[in-house]
Amino acid sequence: MPSSKSYVRKYDQEYATAKARGEVADSNTRHKARRAYEKANGDLPTSVEVDHKKKLKDGGAGTELSNLRARPASANRADNGHKPKGGKK
Repeated sequence: MPSSKSYVRKYDQEYATAKARGEVADSNTRHKARRAYEKANGDLPTSVEVDHKKKLKDGGAGTELSNLRARPASANRADNGHKPKGGKK
């Protein structure tokens, strides 16, 4: 449902809520990972994302190069959070 025309977003409140949920810290870890990968391997184009081989929520290391890889954004976003087709592999 769209917001009313007089609705004004409360950015301070949104940021405080995101910070309380831990979303800000997770985002910072992902940004640090990209900077660390680029420092070791050179700059990446904007169409390439740095992927964590083992997800952060599953205990993967945030900025260790052994847990990072460069992937096209389309491939990275296509399979994150999805189970493989056809059951277990």
